[in-house]
Amino acid sequence: MRPNRHPGKLLKTHNTSLNFFLREWLLTASFSGFALTSVYAGQLPAYSRQELQVLFILLTLFIAVKGLEHSGLVSRLSQRMERGKAIPLKLVVATFFLAMLVTNDAALVVIVPLTLALRLKRKGLLVILEALAANAGSALTPFGNPQNLYIYWYYGLSPVEFIMAILPFSLVFLVILAFASTAIKTTNHSPQPATTGKVGRSSCVYSILLVAVFLAVLRVLPVYVGFLIILYALLYDRKSLHIDYALLLSFLFFFGLAENLKTLLLAELNHAGHVFLLSAIASQIMSNVPAVLLLAKFTSQWQALLWGASVGGFGSLLGSLANLIAYRLYVTHEPADNSARFTMQFIVIGYAAFSIGVGLYYLLSPIR
Repeated sequence: MRPNRHPGKLLKTHNTSLNFFLREWLLTASFSGFALTSVYAGQLPAYSRQELQVLFILLTLFIAVKGLEHSGLVSRLSQRMERGKAIPLKLVVATFFLAMLVTNDAALVVIVPLTLALRLKRKGLLVILEALAANAGSALTPFGNPQNLYIYWYYGLSPVEFIMAILPFSLVFLVILAFASTAIKTTNHSPQPATTGKVGRSSCVYSILLVAVFLAVLRVLPVYVGFLIILYALLYDRKSLHIDYALLLSFLFFFGLAENLKTLLLAELNHAGHVFLLSAIASQIMSNVPAVLLLAKFTSQWQALLWGASVGGFGSLLGSLANLIAYRLYVTHEPADNSARFTMQFIVIGYAAFSIGVGLYYLLSPIR
């Protein structure tokens, strides 16, 4: 038997594969479920026009947001929040409103690094509040996060009925988080000067294109206006095409998985309370994006599903992809001995917010 002369290469390949599965666990899980259910059903799922439109809108939204990040505009606006007093309050509120427009993930990618560069007491607590603010703020608009866009598009909702359904959730948590942020004190009201890069000319173009995407989501403009974003990026800014394609593929597989499950199970969830609890609890295990994609085809109770996914974004680190982003940014920046304490704080505060969200839903459910 011929000995293996390159054990190092095998070990490196193994580690690379393991890192890929850990990094892209959502893609791996969605593809596995898609493949297994397709084999069991004996056919590939059929994708609806709505689902393909959601994927296309997400693609254009990701490119436009990435272009704004590269242009320096979002960073410049965020850096201005560092000046003056009440910096923690301004950062939390800025995260809330920024997440409404550029998604919760993008808001945290911009705000958290700025927070970590400041001279603050209880910096970890502020990052946790920002993660909660990103989830609460993004819940308010159809384009604040991927699961909102899917619910809005799949159920054919109007902007007003969508916003009014989730408005109490977002407003209550805005007040709670704003109040909590005032307990964080700065050591110096003059933060370290931030490096102010130039704002590129593309910021104007991407701002206009992002507004066009929003109007397409609101059905004011046709969906195909998104091709303008792709065309601009291809011609002038190919760096903006470096987006999270794994997430888009995960959506594609989850759409197929949900269709396969609907065919196999022939079930429907009609009780709003059950839909809320199931989506909130499922989010703790698989995050709120796949929870919505899997449950939407089994229920017409979109308000309960929207609330469940929004509340489910709190709690565990897996509740929302935004939680993982904030967590990873903090632990890779701060000393390693702070990680365990930060993790415990994140989970305890997250589940406190989760409990408040559950109580708020049942308190308001008779009204809705």
